[in-house]
Amino acid sequence: MNFLLNLAAWQQALLATLFTWGLTALGAALVFAFKTIRSNALAMMYGFAAGVMIAASFWSLLDPAISLAEQQDRTPWLVVATGFILGGLFLYIADKIIPRLYLKHNRHPEGRRTQLKRTILLVFSITLHNIPEGLAVGVAFGAIGAAASGNQSAMILAAITVAIGIGLQNFPEGAAVSIPLRQSGMSRTRAFMYGQASGVVEPVAGILGAILVASVNMILPYALAFAAGAMIYVACKELIPEAHARTTAESHWAIFGIMAGFTLMMVLDVALG
Repeated sequence: MNFLLNLAAWQQALLATLFTWGLTALGAALVFAFKTIRSNALAMMYGFAAGVMIAASFWSLLDPAISLAEQQDRTPWLVVATGFILGGLFLYIADKIIPRLYLKHNRHPEGRRTQLKRTILLVFSITLHNIPEGLAVGVAFGAIGAAASGNQSAMILAAITVAIGIGLQNFPEGAAVSIPLRQSGMSRTRAFMYGQASGVVEPVAGILGAILVASVNMILPYALAFAAGAMIYVACKELIPEAHARTTAESHWAIFGIMAGFTLMMVLDVALG
């Protein structure tokens, strides 16, 4: 931990987002072992990722945002609500402007019409919401330098849990890109390259988020809440529907995954915090 505290915020964010990118690549590497993954396993993986993100959004982002707003003598509920809504609105607008291809069968691209190939759209869809995930990690680490010296140890633990949570949900995303591409006839190596490439934007977004927050202390609580709103949007719009789409009405694997992911991240946040 002392090693991390001695690094600049952008360096901390870079290391953390390289970790999250690595888990994306690890998930994509499943294509070398499997051509398909059982539906129940995928459902639980997506559910687990959603549970992790929901828990991390509150304990690692919204709760610190409330505390920081109070320290700055602002109205905590207004600051946090504003940032949270803006985070969700950011991804909603991106959904409408940028062509999307969701992972369910028989879905169609949203937004403006495009002639891009399905494979490019598939990668682009995952890559799009990796941007706010990278920002979330960068914001969390940028908050460390902006916090009072007595709070830095707690803040770095919170930032680490954010990185762990996002990394865990990146693992099934990597597989969700590479394995369908392999099923469509693409070579394993090329499918893996597309899968891991979807996480490339996270280090870039993480560095930008860390530099911005560390430079402008006043926006810190808004930025934390913004990152939480973006994460909740991803969980509700992408991960939870995808988890349920992988199971039958009688199956509860998606719910088991959500509960397990939420519990794990809650325990990590409370214990480490």
